[in-house]
Amino acid sequence: MSTEDPPKIEFPCRYPIKVMGDAAADFKDFVVAVMGRHAGDIDEQDVSHRESSKGTFFAVTVTITATGVDQLTAIHEELKLSGRVKMVL
Repeated sequence: MSTEDPPKIEFPCRYPIKVMGDAAADFKDFVVAVMGRHAGDIDEQDVSHRESSKGTFFAVTVTITATGVDQLTAIHEELKLSGRVKMVL
């Protein structure tokens, strides 16, 4: 077994966050608003979205400039506490 530490993220850096939840017309706007509260203005070209094949779920990927672990933790917690998000990657 290796005793090496996993690679550390060097901040600040560009960091994609994928959020999945139930399909809803405003899900993308909701995710972008949460990210914006923690990462500042989000450029539309840093956002991609996709609906599942059956239209049940929606995935939104937002690439932010991550400034630290605390910021990423706060984003994850707010998204999960909303009740609208199934998974954050």
